[in-house]
Amino acid sequence: MRLIKRIVVTLIVIVLVLAGVSYLLPGRAEVSRSITVDAPASVIFPYVNSMQETEKWSPWLSRDPETKLSYSGPDAGVGNTLNWASDNPQVGTGSQEIIESIPDQSVKTALDFGPMGTATALFLLQPEGAGTRVTWGFESDLGLNPMSRWMGLMMDRWVGGDYERGLENLKALVERQG
Repeated sequence: MRLIKRIVVTLIVIVLVLAGVSYLLPGRAEVSRSITVDAPASVIFPYVNSMQETEKWSPWLSRDPETKLSYSGPDAGVGNTLNWASDNPQVGTGSQEIIESIPDQSVKTALDFGPMGTATALFLLQPEGAGTRVTWGFESDLGLNPMSRWMGLMMDRWVGGDYERGLENLKALVERQG
């Protein structure tokens, strides 16, 4: 009986320590990747300023071709919204709405992953030589949930590769058009 009591007390102490340490972890998760595309920003901008256009280069839609997509609002710019639903846990269900759009410079979106939380994403287009440096960033407030804070440490590993694939897809698409 003493052994069981020690095991239970040890497990409680471990859980309390992990929970306590979580509040020392960052309260925000951030991921960012960049690529240089051999095209002017004016050619790239339409592909990041419309949820419909992102279908052409999205790194996630190839994971589940059965993903259900619906759009609302204008075809591009502020208010353009994508809703998606997939049984594939790597795709999931959620929505993304363009909340800020500065022609040929940047696009900011609000992401809602339902019970998984919310985030913002940002595309920055900056001249670089004869091309454009495209930066795709992601930021999420992790709140006070200890599990979210521990998971925040993994966000770059989980999302970074997808951002790299997406930017490679975007680069290939735009350069093929040019």
